[in-house]
Amino acid sequence: MAELKTSPSSAPSRRATLIVTIVAAMFIIVPFLFWLDTWFGRELTDEEIREYLADQEKPRKAQHALVQISERMSAGDPSAEQWYPDIVELAGHSLAELRVTAAWVMGQGRESQAFHDTLLTLLDDDEPLVRRNAALSLAGFADPTGRPVLQSMLRPYTITSPHAGKLQNRLEPEDTVSQATLLARIEQTGAEEPAEIRSPVPGVVRERLLKDGSDVTVGDEIMVLDPDYDHVFQSLRALFLVGAEEDLEDVRRFLRPREGMPANVAQQARLTADEIRRRAAGS
Repeated sequence: MAELKTSPSSAPSRRATLIVTIVAAMFIIVPFLFWLDTWFGRELTDEEIREYLADQEKPRKAQHALVQISERMSAGDPSAEQWYPDIVELAGHSLAELRVTAAWVMGQGRESQAFHDTLLTLLDDDEPLVRRNAALSLAGFADPTGRPVLQSMLRPYTITSPHAGKLQNRLEPEDTVSQATLLARIEQTGAEEPAEIRSPVPGVVRERLLKDGSDVTVGDEIMVLDPDYDHVFQSLRALFLVGAEEDLEDVRRFLRPREGMPANVAQQARLTADEIRRRAAGS
């Protein structure tokens, strides 16, 4: 196939078109990246949205309402603004799944200073998935504050034990892990049932750091996970918008396809690396 040439005069417009396309795609894909494994397709009335947002005993209803609000926001429906205060409130909810969803929804309201300010606070959330969605959403605001979180999405994740006792590993290297997958159990003195260690993020087991039967204390490192490729892809999209030269080392690790890695990851890594270098050259 003949190589297509781009004339100097057409390059800026094509680059601008590419950026707009990637931003648009990013805010279509991100919502269903974390936690939203249940279909929330049934359209809700305004009254139902208000009812669902107020139902503290059934968080899935609040998630359904948040997804419906996000669809209105994506469509440019100004009626969605009436629920902006509710979204900010849910970003501080005790349930992580609601904070994760709220962090994504706020990324679609890029005209809202309240959303921007709230997302910045979520970068310090206890839950990794909340931090990740907040960083992805902030990239849509052209805010690079979440870059350390985006970098972490490209790196191995170390699992530490929240309990003391004897370790019993459940998984082997190369096993695939979803969020909340049971990784290991800790047998504790005097406890009838062993404590469970579940994964806070998806990924693939790279290495078990301790053998079965090892004595562990709180905070001991027990396992390392390689990053999930869906999360890698979304991080690369966000770094396309806000990445800096310091991010290139992490990005380059995904330039070459490897076993099990979707082809679009390497393609996005090339686009991201090229855009970061272009920005650096123009600064």
